[in-house]
Amino acid sequence: MDIDKELEELFNDPLLDIGDREQKLFDMPDDMRRVIKDKKKPEFVAQHKLCEDFDQFRPLFESVHKDLKEGRRSLLRIAKTTNMQEGHFYLVSGQMVYLSQIGDTQRNDNGLMDGRTRCIYENGTESNVLLQTLRKNVVSDGYAVSDTENEADGNFFNHTDILQEDKVTGYIYVLKSLSQEPKISEQKNLYKIGFTTNKVEERIANAEHEPTYLMAPVKIVSTYKIVNMNSHKFESLLHQVIENVNFKITVNDDNGQPHEATEWYVVPLDIVDTIIHKIMDGSIIEYTYNSREGCLERHIVKKQSKLDLKGFKVLTLNIKKGFYDAIIKGEKKEEYREVKQTTINKYTFIDEADGKRYLRRYDFIHFFVGYNKDRESAIVEVVDTTYENGIVVYHLGRIMEVN
Repeated sequence: MDIDKELEELFNDPLLDIGDREQKLFDMPDDMRRVIKDKKKPEFVAQHKLCEDFDQFRPLFESVHKDLKEGRRSLLRIAKTTNMQEGHFYLVSGQMVYLSQIGDTQRNDNGLMDGRTRCIYENGTESNVLLQTLRKNVVSDGYAVSDTENEADGNFFNHTDILQEDKVTGYIYVLKSLSQEPKISEQKNLYKIGFTTNKVEERIANAEHEPTYLMAPVKIVSTYKIVNMNSHKFESLLHQVIENVNFKITVNDDNGQPHEATEWYVVPLDIVDTIIHKIMDGSIIEYTYNSREGCLERHIVKKQSKLDLKGFKVLTLNIKKGFYDAIIKGEKKEEYREVKQTTINKYTFIDEADGKRYLRRYDFIHFFVGYNKDRESAIVEVVDTTYENGIVVYHLGRIMEVN
């Protein structure tokens, strides 16, 4: 058998001839050619390369990881409109990134600052990715790493961060007693935590003559400048969290009259700092102070639904975190479910009148993320239900409630 001859005869078969009509099927329209021709190639593509001076950044990454483990920092979701700043850490696809520099800044179409960056990655590489690209990556698959204040004054805001329209409403201070009384001096982690509208130094100038300061000089351990917040409520919430470690003691004033000193607590400084930051980001409601273990203990407060869905048909579905977030943001308007043997009765039913199978119509879908008891959930309106090729499509409307 001559294989070459058979192949030649096969390719010469008239059935394989392509005429002008068939050839036009492979022609590209002129307008499409123009679009491809006119499409601009990116002027510059960010590159990853070895970070030659990574040794100076390595301790920073190690310190941030330590802070995260000890609760002095936390991971925060950011929005598309968040302005990212030099000197801050971010997490992208599980890898920590240090935003070292932003150069040649300008505002993009959204009014946000953009420019070439110098990003240092914890794997020892660096990149000059655009700030806008970094922002998108953090929003879609990452977090911002919160700040921690290790400076002596422990300010929440640097002076350069406070705008003219911002209002400093007071100072939360942490003091240590210099009393020589054994029952005071031998008490470990004893601090006075209070509030003043004036400078802390002015407030404690006469400490050795005031019962509230245990009739002894005090040392300023840290202060927190409170901006644009009700400082009295801030102080009250802080005291509520550590009320179970309130140190009660009676001291005599200069005239020998007894007074019960207030606002003294037996609590580690790191815990105080963490509590204050959690008050700032609103997460403190999830925590109580466990004095036996000497740490913050997270507790789950399950929010009860306020929606009255009596009389409505509600479908319960589990969903992945990424899809859930897209629904909450309004980016995902359809939810797809395959009709299987195990789910056919969940999504369809047989009408006894005609014996035919129809789609079940639901008014709302109650979405749950995963299966943990403290999982996120949301109730979303269903505006239409369609079916095609074994797939049920739920067309989503208003987001009624998010827990």
